[in-house]
Amino acid sequence: MTKEIVDAVKALEQEKGISADKLMDALEDALLSAYKKTPEAAKYARVDLDHETGDFRVFELILPPELEEKLLAEAAELQEEPEVDPETGEMKEPEDPELDPEMIAPYEDQIETRDVTPEDFGRIAAQTAKQVILQRIREAERQMMYDEYQDRVGELITGIIQQSDKRYTLVQLRERVEALLPKSEQVYNERYDHGMRVKAVITDVSDSTKGPAIVVSRRSPELIKSLFELEVPEIADKLVEIVGVAREPGYRSKIAVVSHADGVDPVGACVGPRGSRVRMVVSELRGEKIDIIPHNDEPARFVAKALSPARVREVIVDDEERQATVIVPDDQLSLAIGRDGQNARLAARLTGWRVDIKSETEFASEEHEVEVEGEETFDGRCMAVMTTGRRCPNAALPGSTYCGLPQHQALSRFETSQVAMLANVSETEVAILADPDADEGQVEEIVDRAVSEFVEPEDAPAEEEAPAEEEAPAEETADEVATEEAIEEDIQQEATEAEEVDGETLGEDDEAAEPVAEEAEQA
Repeated sequence: MTKEIVDAVKALEQEKGISADKLMDALEDALLSAYKKTPEAAKYARVDLDHETGDFRVFELILPPELEEKLLAEAAELQEEPEVDPETGEMKEPEDPELDPEMIAPYEDQIETRDVTPEDFGRIAAQTAKQVILQRIREAERQMMYDEYQDRVGELITGIIQQSDKRYTLVQLRERVEALLPKSEQVYNERYDHGMRVKAVITDVSDSTKGPAIVVSRRSPELIKSLFELEVPEIADKLVEIVGVAREPGYRSKIAVVSHADGVDPVGACVGPRGSRVRMVVSELRGEKIDIIPHNDEPARFVAKALSPARVREVIVDDEERQATVIVPDDQLSLAIGRDGQNARLAARLTGWRVDIKSETEFASEEHEVEVEGEETFDGRCMAVMTTGRRCPNAALPGSTYCGLPQHQALSRFETSQVAMLANVSETEVAILADPDADEGQVEEIVDRAVSEFVEPEDAPAEEEAPAEEEAPAEETADEVATEEAIEEDIQQEATEAEEVDGETLGEDDEAAEPVAEEAEQA
């Protein structure tokens, strides 16, 4: 019998992967439970099992009365308080406390033992031993499974769909290991048919009495990272890193990538030859669109890239509020916002900045209403007004109302914020005006000349052109009057000569005279 026990333990060790010592300990507990089911069993007993030969002996533990009372009192203190039975509403009486072998072990030198090994176990005792062994084996399997998967949270796994209902989908990871794909972690437009292979990310591993619960997800942003790491060797080798993921499962995702090696294009590495790598990821995500954005430490450039595929004209950032105002061409406004604001939401999640998108027309109208020179208030932005009529989008330097550009710093010498004031000022003179320690006399000379050249071109043409516009029409009018008077004099003279001719001639030549008169009138 003992040889059969040892052989059975070795077979279980190979089949279940459980160590022989754990199985022998479970067998000891099973034999002790079986002994307690035998008639006239001792109140306190211990089983000694030889792990090599399989021989076992049962010993009765004879405790001194004082020690027994002491241990029972300690066990009573550890018991839970009485509870109310929910079915009957009566108070449950606490059961008599039992002494665990662990409590008795420290007092072995005070305890006498007596061999009470039974010659044979009955049917009930054998059944009890079997249940105890199976239970301990299941507990060992669950503990092994928990130890294997508790450190794999965030890891990509591949499983086979076993069954699916309204609450969750059951995914088999390997033999006798299953994971749960809850409804909350499923993508709305995906179907999970029996026998279909699916990739998912482990999000949680918890230990429970029924076994470790492994929860996987298809909605987690970590899924995209793991899929790209699987398809892109540069990411697996840490040459390219995915620093951010913003995802709306089933619709669209944006990832920000950065390269840690010279000569490696992070976007090109993720896209792959003819888009083969990103196409594999999109296929695994059932057609979900993915935008790959190069990461940039400058917030303005990063926000502009994050709004891809829309073209951005200008980005104004507010570092304190972490807000970015994005100006786009009028025809790009709807593309930048996206369907139901999806593109803007993903860009905000990816960058961590609040994004406010405006068209050029809308922004220009707001600037025209707010920015009137001499009346605008300093809001941290550079006060310089460029030649286009719009304010500089850069932030002002500490202690100044202008940004770090020399042309804009030079405007502090003038009463106006118009950059056009410096149209006739050379770069060398601009550097002198921007230098706070420059010679005041030289600065005043440059300022006076710039102001005079800025004002004169507007007044001079008005003085020269005004007389020309008034005199030209007068000369043309005098010529026209002289011509009309000469024509009238010729007509009157011809009429007088015609009257001097005798009446006979007029009577005979009426038909000839009429053409002459008509010609005179036409002339």
